[in-house]
Amino acid sequence: MTQVHSISDLAQEFGVTTRTIRFYESEGLLEPERAGQRRLFSPRDRVRLKLILRGKRLGFSLSEIREIIEMYDAAPGEKGQLQLLMDRIEERRSELHQRRRDIDATLKELAEVKERCKTRLGQLSRRPKR
Repeated sequence: MTQVHSISDLAQEFGVTTRTIRFYESEGLLEPERAGQRRLFSPRDRVRLKLILRGKRLGFSLSEIREIIEMYDAAPGEKGQLQLLMDRIEERRSELHQRRRDIDATLKELAEVKERCKTRLGQLSRRPKR
């Protein structure tokens, strides 16, 4: 018999809420079986949830995650999925490197403005009072 997981099992294992899991189900990313009101998640659903959460941590959008996950079941299968993932990773890395450059430039400018403020405050402090 295939091992099944309850929604609370998965929520606890991955540190997410059951609402989060139901959201991914409503988006068609997870497809649990139903036993009355209970959702029974297969090992495949568990792996998909793990991939979804990893994708979110890496900053991928839900549509990008869906595209990557769905490639596994479509031609060219895992090879295509891995190539797409590598392409998306490279795009994401480029975006993050650009953000880092922007943040570094902003931090440098803030430091320069702060130094000018300190210099000016020093000048104002040395002025004779009227």
